Amino acid sequence: MTVAIEMGQTTAGGSATLDLEELLATRLLVQGNSGSGKSHLLRRLLEQSAPWVQQAIIDPEGDFVTLAEPFGHLVINAEDHTERGLQVAGERARIHRVSTVLNLEGLDAENQMRRAAAFLGGMFDTARDHWYPMLVVVDEAQLFAPAVAGEVSDEARKLSLGAMTNLMCRGRKRGLAGVIATQRLAKLAKNVAAEASNFLMGRTFLDIDMARAADLLGMERRQADAFRDLERGQFMALGPALSRRPLALRIGPTDTHPRNATPRLMPLPEAALQDARAIILAEPPPETVMRPQRRSAPDLLSQLMAAKSAALEVRPEPVEQPLSAEELTARRERLDRILRAILAEPDAGFRAIGVLYQEFVVRCRIEGLVASVPDMTDFRRMLTHARAGLTTEDMADDDGWQDVSIRAGMLPEDMQGVFMMIARAAKEGWPCPGDAAIARAYGTHSLRRARRLLTYIEEQGLIVCQFDGTGRRTVTLVELAWATAPGDPNAAEEMPAEDACDAPSV
Repeated sequence: MTVAIEMGQTTAGGSATLDLEELLATRLLVQGNSGSGKSHLLRRLLEQSAPWVQQAIIDPEGDFVTLAEPFGHLVINAEDHTERGLQVAGERARIHRVSTVLNLEGLDAENQMRRAAAFLGGMFDTARDHWYPMLVVVDEAQLFAPAVAGEVSDEARKLSLGAMTNLMCRGRKRGLAGVIATQRLAKLAKNVAAEASNFLMGRTFLDIDMARAADLLGMERRQADAFRDLERGQFMALGPALSRRPLALRIGPTDTHPRNATPRLMPLPEAALQDARAIILAEPPPETVMRPQRRSAPDLLSQLMAAKSAALEVRPEPVEQPLSAEELTARRERLDRILRAILAEPDAGFRAIGVLYQEFVVRCRIEGLVASVPDMTDFRRMLTHARAGLTTEDMADDDGWQDVSIRAGMLPEDMQGVFMMIARAAKEGWPCPGDAAIARAYGTHSLRRARRLLTYIEEQGLIVCQFDGTGRRTVTLVELAWATAPGDPNAAEEMPAEDACDAPSV
């Protein structure tokens, strides 16, 4: 399947596209001076590819945290976690296929390098079963893979440079596609930059950088001066995912914006010099020195003895009693009811799975099901079935659904719910779901993405889509011979009559 990401317009007025699958195999390097539009380019790429591939963003300035709400990225504030915690978070993000933004804002250079290295190391060292395709975008890559030693310690530099080298040199086989952006190629380690096969070169002024950019794009040295004339948002593109020949393009607009906008000129406040002197040169506030409280020896001894006795105390672990068949059935019904109540909320189809799981856990605790809360893996499977209107009993009682589950497993997790929903409509003989219903089950507002999703599932050999003379669509499941009734693709989203009842509030 070829997914073409629209990046903007060429200078000739045509559409400038990027082949996402080719990018995953060949990586990307973006270069341009400060203010050339590198972050805007990365934001455009991330927004356009968010529905198709998992993403991880190493964000040293906190510019990309605004992607969280509209696109479901999980923002991880690095200063709130240890290096070990970030390593585990990177591994779990890959396992559960959650797009993340590692916000390094507020940390000094050395701690930024250490925490970024830990997070990248966790994603890189994930077990082979979880090597899913993933875009790893590193803004200001020269901070994490410097060409020369700086003011940071050698240990931090080696950790960060090793993680970046693994990403660009060995990451492809693990499904990691590096997208790195830098202000100057001369500041970036050569073994990191050399592994990229796609290039987007923006405005630059130094002769050495223009010469390197021209060499990478296969241009003659006398053409290197053209990089001085590029406007903000204009780039020269080359690579198998972009163009086989150097191509000038302008990056299109984005739906989100960074928190820190470009500074604008504004008039100075009207204040007299004497007022300014009184404010600026006023006496500083007194320093507050926090002195540790001194404790007497008897207090310390009593605390130590209490801690020792608590450590020696052995508490027997409670023995869980096995549940009977009736209790298991009742538990499944309560879990299904809680899940239906969550999905009945208007925005449930467009919320990140991590947010849905948190609400699910809270509702289970309110219901007294603390010891029976499913983990994230089981919750994903339950959510896939619930979005198709299926309960746990439906899956257990009908062998046909086992075949459907096996076929759904051939698709990425975010597509399985759509396939199950279509399968249910086909089994019950209901009209084919419209594009709006498919988009909601997929977690998007875009009807175009819903249609592309059906095309992708059909290309995998799982369904066959047909249209009659009136434009109504019928979907047939391959081998199972289940077929939906003809349905209008443009119909408003509806829910079958037996599923329309409101779930009890929790």
